[in-house]
Amino acid sequence: MSLAQNAQSTWGRWLKAAEVYRDRRQLVILLMGFASGMPFLLTGATLTYWMDKSHVDLTTIGLFALVGTPYAFKFAWAPLVDQLPLPLLDRWLGRRRGWMLLAQIGILASVVLLGWSDPANTPWFTAAAAVLVAFFSATQDIAVDAYRIEILSDEEQGAGSATTQLGYRIALWIVDAMSLLLPSLLPWPIVISLIALLIVIGMVTVFYAEEPKVERPALQSTDAWIKQAVIRPFAEFLAYRGWFVILLFALLYKYGDALGGTMARPFFNQMGFSGPEIFGVTKSFGVAATILGGLAGGIVVARYGLFKALLVAGILQAVTNLLFSWVALAGHDIVVLTLAITADNFTGALGGVAFIGYLSSLCTAGMAGTQYALLTSLMAFGRTTMSAGGGWLAAQMGWAEFWVATTLVAIPGLLLLLWLWHVAEKKTPPSVKKEGQ
Repeated sequence: MSLAQNAQSTWGRWLKAAEVYRDRRQLVILLMGFASGMPFLLTGATLTYWMDKSHVDLTTIGLFALVGTPYAFKFAWAPLVDQLPLPLLDRWLGRRRGWMLLAQIGILASVVLLGWSDPANTPWFTAAAAVLVAFFSATQDIAVDAYRIEILSDEEQGAGSATTQLGYRIALWIVDAMSLLLPSLLPWPIVISLIALLIVIGMVTVFYAEEPKVERPALQSTDAWIKQAVIRPFAEFLAYRGWFVILLFALLYKYGDALGGTMARPFFNQMGFSGPEIFGVTKSFGVAATILGGLAGGIVVARYGLFKALLVAGILQAVTNLLFSWVALAGHDIVVLTLAITADNFTGALGGVAFIGYLSSLCTAGMAGTQYALLTSLMAFGRTTMSAGGGWLAAQMGWAEFWVATTLVAIPGLLLLLWLWHVAEKKTPPSVKKEGQ
């Protein structure tokens, strides 16, 4: 084969891999990703930025990572989202969409409550409101993730996760823009209340989407309900070879990014970057890099498979954290900040797509909410509870050394990935075999 023919063949394979995005369902998943992303920063970067601007100390800001704890324990009520029919909503919208709408109403109310709190003078009230936001957001995530898994085939999960991430990142862009730019014009309570209204997009999507067609057995007794809703999803997961390693991998793969992300906004602020400067970089170069990384991730997964994509992205997302040490040494240098954020966002999105695609591929239709919640709860545990000491660590080590540490803590996750790739291949749960026979 000539060089030209080989290039044409390679290009054709990449185009074929990209065709996975041509589907109406991907638009629905995009909008649902937006709804999932909308409340996320309100318990993370937006909240920590607000607190730093309100002169709350770094240690307290770091501890506020704990308000995201509901994300880490959402598997505890995921069986309810999977199996409990909501009065009226279940008949009207279906299981997945009914739970989405209920969670979105809760998000709207709790975000408004958060906005009218005072993190400087009544931090416990602010924390309680933020926990409510995280609870309803995590509940929505259970339903949204289950919807995506059940509406797509295994081969489409990589593209589905990329589309979800794109919608998610668009929401983050808008929320971050509002939280960085509007406080100079409006009081924080008004800003947060305006952000709360973005969830209406998710509500409209609920009515636009089609409910996944999943057969659910009629559960006539409490014992049958417990077996189907609680026992079976976990038993099916335990059928996978290396399930314990999978759980550790879910916990540690993106832990380095999570640890750094908790303190990123206070770090930028202490380096002397203003809100408009942070917005200008993160919401132009950063967003562009995130979108490109997410789309590239979907294509790379379709072209090379999940494990290759996970390994390359995992190494890159760990190494790019070192660029923030450069920022710490350079100080207020907008060019260095732009390079660091661009590289970090691209590799983070690339890794996120492959990671979500891998976790999604392990879930079974009908109980995907519970299984996926278990896996992502561990990821959230790394982002919240295990990252709560980030502020203390940065204060003790200094910013340059802190970012080096975030690179080093990514190594265990990469070693677990290599073990999973070479030793523990996915095994189909027994019930799926029987249903397919």
